[in-house]
Amino acid sequence: MQKTWLTIDCDDFRHVPANQGHPTRSKGDLKNASKDLSEQFIAGMEGFESWMRSHNHPVSLFIIADLFESDQFSDWISSIVNIFSNRITIGCHGLSHRSWSAWPEDYDGFKQALAEATRIIKQRVGENWRPWFRAPGGYIAPWMAKVIAELGFTVDTSINPSWIVKKKTGKGNNWKMVRESISKNKLIEREWLNMWSLPVNGPALSLFPLSIISKMAWKKLPSILSIDQALEAPNNPDFTLSTVYWHLLDHGRKNGNWTPPIPNRIFSLGTNQRNTESLKTAN
Repeated sequence: MQKTWLTIDCDDFRHVPANQGHPTRSKGDLKNASKDLSEQFIAGMEGFESWMRSHNHPVSLFIIADLFESDQFSDWISSIVNIFSNRITIGCHGLSHRSWSAWPEDYDGFKQALAEATRIIKQRVGENWRPWFRAPGGYIAPWMAKVIAELGFTVDTSINPSWIVKKKTGKGNNWKMVRESISKNKLIEREWLNMWSLPVNGPALSLFPLSIISKMAWKKLPSILSIDQALEAPNNPDFTLSTVYWHLLDHGRKNGNWTPPIPNRIFSLGTNQRNTESLKTAN
């Protein structure tokens, strides 16, 4: 069964590789970096909530655990989980935004960080938690799969199978090697949608000329997972998923009115009776 899986990465500006977690790209001072949410991130939270109220589709959020150091973010997550209930599932995007595969192999360090991130997120989101992992920045090496599996994750969705970002697999590695390790460790991989072996998600949505290719790719998306399907479909190999993602920060663009380029033929605006009743129950 072919479906589209809508996913969002919850990175603030302080998390991007230019500021955090990369041995050569990061120029920021992590120790002294403010944990306050940026204005665009806050606008993104508000824009996302408005967008969610405009339709009835499910979305998976991948959260960096250190965001819960912000009371504002913590309260917001509690609020949207209460409002939108099972339309929101939540996976792990790391403890911080460390680009693990860009550094020398650190099995113990990665395991400790991922275990702590898992503990924090599960505690905060309760039943909306899912054992699904997305490596920060898509930086995933073959050695990481064993840790992900050992900590009880069932799905990895870190692979961006484009030749442009092959270096994110780590020195001497490639996407084939990552796939083999994922399979060996009995994880289900949900690769990001590509077109012509080019990225069409995240930053590609706004970077010319990838933005043009992205729109072309998204126009061909199959129907979106239903609310019930989205609760478990990533775990189910019977589903063939077109996995797309954007950033929560994107919802802060255009004065909070930015929306992902999902084609109208598969995107239904408005809420149906079932969703109205679920919102009443949630509130």
